[in-house]
Amino acid sequence: MDKILFSSVSKKFVMALAGMFLLLFLPVHLVINLMLLKDDPEPFNTAARFMASFPVIKIIEIILFAALLIHLSYGIYLQIQNWLARPVGYVAGNRSETSFFSRFMIWTGLSILTFLVLHFFNFYFIRLGLVPGDPENFYSTAHALFKIPAYNYIYLTCFVLLGLHLFHAFSSAFHTLGLDHRIWTPVVKVFAWIYSIVIPAAFAIIPLSIWLSR
Repeated sequence: MDKILFSSVSKKFVMALAGMFLLLFLPVHLVINLMLLKDDPEPFNTAARFMASFPVIKIIEIILFAALLIHLSYGIYLQIQNWLARPVGYVAGNRSETSFFSRFMIWTGLSILTFLVLHFFNFYFIRLGLVPGDPENFYSTAHALFKIPAYNYIYLTCFVLLGLHLFHAFSSAFHTLGLDHRIWTPVVKVFAWIYSIVIPAAFAIIPLSIWLSR
């Protein structure tokens, strides 16, 4: 039983479930962030206060952090397992489009993690009172950050990498969960392309719009 529960296959299955939950969260976060494009700061600040205080959201936040931690730790563990099991690099003739994305998942994932740490310091830790800032006016905080060129470069680069990560993650999760189907798998791949382009692009529009309108 322990071999089944703690096998690589089980870890991939749990990691896929956690990843799917994170995929559902991104559009919600995007809708809130799009309020930063309004001239009036109140809608965004109201949404931020709601997300910080509503009990149901707090429960979802705990689940979200758990999903992120599981997805991250299992991803790193499985990648290290793969490296140890395959010390010699892939033979060029065996490389495929899928393996290309798969080989770089660990690096795109770690790049996203780096951005999340930065994001937590600029927003979440302010809300917790761990770093100085005004938790009642995240609108001004975001606008100030998006007018810094270096921050925008980091932000935009991370969302390009996020798009690469999302494409493989979406398709891989369906495969891991055993949802492959002769008809639906091609549809999932098309949706994965759309999702991995539209979501990061929409996030990228926000800092670009604020930066260029300064």
